[in-house]
Amino acid sequence: MNNREIIERYYRAHKDELLAFVSTHTQHSPEAEDLVHDAFLRLLSGHRPISEVTMPSLVYTLCRNLIVDWYRRHTIRRDYAHTLACVSGRGDSAESLLSMRETKEQLEQGLMHVSQDCRELYLMHIFDGMKAADISLQTGLPYRSVEYKLGQARKQVRNHLKHIS
Repeated sequence: MNNREIIERYYRAHKDELLAFVSTHTQHSPEAEDLVHDAFLRLLSGHRPISEVTMPSLVYTLCRNLIVDWYRRHTIRRDYAHTLACVSGRGDSAESLLSMRETKEQLEQGLMHVSQDCRELYLMHIFDGMKAADISLQTGLPYRSVEYKLGQARKQVRNHLKHIS
């Protein structure tokens, strides 16, 4: 049995179960079904050997990672909307606006400690919402290299912010 048949059989048998799993973790978001479909599309487009034994673990791991990515994007959008509300005058107070400016300045200073190539990839990931695979395709860099550089950028920014507080 080839990968495609294993994936199709598993999808038919466990689609509702996976949808329930993703829905509970995304507060029954309308994107839950999209996340489940994305997981199976990634499996279908991958070139890794898959067996019926490894299939459940692989699918749940993919779904869990997609949920984490969804939360990151959701948080960034929420924070960006809050920033826009503050800047446009609909924010809570002048203190809130000042705090946002200070935070932004600290993040920019943290990014100055990141190497240029890592910084560019990090900005593509954070502000453009691109995933490592998309960045890899756009830049022509190997996927693992993009993941490594994003990890290095995150670590350096975190360390900078840790020393501030």
